Amino acid sequence: MLQIIVVQSGDSIYSLAKKYGTTSDSIVSLNQLNPENTLVIGEALVVNTTGNTYYVQPGDSLYKIGKTYNVSMDTIAQANGISLKSTLQIGQRLYIPRGKKRSVESIGYLQPTSNPIKPSLLESARQESKYLTYIAPFAFEARRNGTLKEPVGLQSILEIANQNRVIPMLVITNIENGNFNSGLVKPLLTDTTIQSKFITNILTVAQKYNMTDVHFDFEDVAPEDRTAYNEFLRNVKARLPRGYTLSTTLVPKTSADQKGRFYEAHDYKAHGQIVDFVVIMTYDWGWQGGPPMAVSPIASVKKVIQYAKTEMPASKIMMGQNLYGFDWTLPFKQGNPPAKAVSSVGAVNLARKYNVPIQFNYIAQASTFKYYDEQGKEHEVWFEDARSVQAKFNLIKDTGIRGISYWKLGLPFPQNWVLLNDNFQITKKREARPSSPSYGLDDIYTP
Repeated sequence: MLQIIVVQSGDSIYSLAKKYGTTSDSIVSLNQLNPENTLVIGEALVVNTTGNTYYVQPGDSLYKIGKTYNVSMDTIAQANGISLKSTLQIGQRLYIPRGKKRSVESIGYLQPTSNPIKPSLLESARQESKYLTYIAPFAFEARRNGTLKEPVGLQSILEIANQNRVIPMLVITNIENGNFNSGLVKPLLTDTTIQSKFITNILTVAQKYNMTDVHFDFEDVAPEDRTAYNEFLRNVKARLPRGYTLSTTLVPKTSADQKGRFYEAHDYKAHGQIVDFVVIMTYDWGWQGGPPMAVSPIASVKKVIQYAKTEMPASKIMMGQNLYGFDWTLPFKQGNPPAKAVSSVGAVNLARKYNVPIQFNYIAQASTFKYYDEQGKEHEVWFEDARSVQAKFNLIKDTGIRGISYWKLGLPFPQNWVLLNDNFQITKKREARPSSPSYGLDDIYTP
């Protein structure tokens, strides 16, 4: 049974293997560790215990354990001869009958910056595609005249998708000169001639590359173009071939009348009626230009999902999940150089380098630490670890939403993929039969 543990002072890979009835090789493999490195105090690891044995960890409850393993609190209590009101003791051994895993969909965005694509990025896509329903090359850039600029390295990504039974998404953005641009998208939404040409070009590309989900990531759309954006989506939906789906990206909102430049044109209710599913960007509360804080604090994510469920079916909601954290230089002041992005593995390496323990913030459900660099400057780091993504997986189960969408592949976070596979059955694309080479979402099954 897989479970999350936290490194304490004096722990080693060998001592943890002995304590939890597993092997050093298993711990190294599951967490992709360098066995020559020391472990970091506060570091979260995934271990494979014997049988269905679970060892109680700090912050555990019967409810939390049951949600993680898809089984009721009553079942755990009965299997262990304890009361539902029992106080769990850290280190206590429990027998956990495993429940049935729920099927969900998953998306992995991929953002190549060079052509050819860096081999390490392609290898990441190959490995992580095993856990994906969709792969999303970022991105086809819309042009004001209704044409599309193709992303670099597309053919390599399509080959990986085909080899791993993953659906390639045709992600279309209103990015111009590196930034989302409201002026770019306006003629596409309001000029009928240009729009018709634009949709025709989209369908041509989708069919050429067998990209059976058409996805619009239009951000910074002018508030006055809200209705035009909704109508545009209806027009695209009406022209999609059978077996193709339509999806959109939405900024994280908590009310229909939320004000702000990026919020007003994103109409949750209309998108919920028109498209097949949405990806909500439930991250970047902590961002590069803002003060240090968790990137996706659990309470904030939950509020957005709860609001979204009032406007559309849960079966249409994909929760966004960051595979990155940030390293801020202190003291924070507006206008400072932006925080540096770090992966989960990179954050742990920083804590090891500067010999500082990792703290887990139970309110945000995120990991953090501070350190001083060689110049004596203080830093604050926030990042995702096994505990924080497990909290998000449990939120998916609680809310019954469609699944999860990762921004972005190529940032090493081995525990995420191990736990995703342990928590859920990932929906995969059916193998194409010779007589029917092209499949859409209607032909997805759970293996």
